[in-house]
Amino acid sequence: MRMVTRVREGEGEGPSSPPVYDSRVTTAQPTPATVLAALKSPKLLTVEILGGLVTAFALIPESLSFAIVAGLDPKMGLYAAFTMACVTALLGGRPGMVSGAAGSIALVIFPVARDHGVEFLVATVILGGILQVIMGALGVAKLMRFIPRSVMTGFVDALAILIFTAQLDNLIDVPWAVYPLVIVGLLVIVGFPKITTRIPAPLASILLITLAVVVFAIDVPTVGDQGELPESFPGFGIPDVPFTLDTLSIIAPYALALALVGLMESLLTAKLVDDLTDTHSDKTRETFGQGIANIVTGFVGGMGGCAMIGQTMINVKQAGARTRISSFLAGAFLIILSVTLSDIVGKIPMAALVAVMIVVAVTTFDWNSVRTLRVMPLSETCVLVVTVIATVITDNLAVGVILGVLTAMVAFSRRVAHLTHVEATGEGTYRVEGQLFFASSNDLVYQFDYAGDPDQVSIDFSATTVWDSSTVAALQGVREQYARRGKTVTFTGLDATSQGYIDRLEGKL
Repeated sequence: MRMVTRVREGEGEGPSSPPVYDSRVTTAQPTPATVLAALKSPKLLTVEILGGLVTAFALIPESLSFAIVAGLDPKMGLYAAFTMACVTALLGGRPGMVSGAAGSIALVIFPVARDHGVEFLVATVILGGILQVIMGALGVAKLMRFIPRSVMTGFVDALAILIFTAQLDNLIDVPWAVYPLVIVGLLVIVGFPKITTRIPAPLASILLITLAVVVFAIDVPTVGDQGELPESFPGFGIPDVPFTLDTLSIIAPYALALALVGLMESLLTAKLVDDLTDTHSDKTRETFGQGIANIVTGFVGGMGGCAMIGQTMINVKQAGARTRISSFLAGAFLIILSVTLSDIVGKIPMAALVAVMIVVAVTTFDWNSVRTLRVMPLSETCVLVVTVIATVITDNLAVGVILGVLTAMVAFSRRVAHLTHVEATGEGTYRVEGQLFFASSNDLVYQFDYAGDPDQVSIDFSATTVWDSSTVAALQGVREQYARRGKTVTFTGLDATSQGYIDRLEGKL
């Protein structure tokens, strides 16, 4: 089991509390509190370097594939993975998290490339990064606190399912030799840590299977089959588009979508890594880091990106890396290997990477969420299921999370509304209990005996709070019902918030 040290911030500033042990991961090594601690320890530094290397291997084929999905030159995916990984490692708020060219971003930007060309796409990426920086300044990251646990659990489970289903293309209609190679890869990843933990099991699996394929000349799909690797490092350039309002009107909607989808996936991934490592990260800093990374990516001709959840799990959960070193090296190794060792990297069998991703999917899935479905409240179960189904059907984590949050809001509103009730405490006196808002105040006007009450009626609101204009309108309706019968009603016990709403809105709705 690996020792995990709780720290206050992403890099562990300040004293840490006593270590706890986490059996969910396979690599046994203590968690370094800082980059400096890793640099001072050859053992920890080795873990960070090897973590970056194995993550780079996993980044290459997906970066190529996602660029192809977006209808782009495959090199644009690799350039994006390089800059996103390196820049967010330096400027982001979640050490150990890996960013790159993501599938969700590919889906968002595909229409721009198809309808307007690569130059407009690059401009879209730059504008998307600028919007993310603005969102960071506005504190958008703080909205993460409104995502309930059931949505987070659904997000994790859907993520695991998507990681697994993404491998099916490499398992269907392929040479029969792929299947035993995948099985061998799985066995190595599971069994290798029992022999030694000095080398990450995924890296050992990739090296072993690649060696077997090369030595025995096994004809199976390889990384080189996914697309052409670049022959040079990326250069800086300004997109060749007219700087006009027409251009802005074309790219702005896609840039906003890129910014929102990228931030949502990145912040959710950061929260997931927080939970896995029992540490806290700076979400606002991560928002700025993602924005600056996309700006840089656009200027070097990349397709844009966000946090790569599968590769992050490889880096953090499988390899045991914890600091910015591994994240930075993942990007650095990717571009160095792609440019200088393209012939060798191109020979890596896809079966080796499929085995790694299958293990990531299985270990990422929250199996406890299935076991606890019977005892969970029905509303939370519905939220989890909606999040998972919506994500899997749309193949978009952002859509799933948004629908999950909306479902949770509706479920919460219904639950709280049912806790609101009106009690008659005497002749012409009432007491309202519970929270009054749009969902609970609709029936408020029907809770009083307008005909039978005396001329003077008192309603006590000391056990409730008025939260919106819908409630003020309902209370106005109560006054009007009594007024039609020549009676007066007095509201007592109103707190400052409730009285403020009534003073501002009564008679104006």
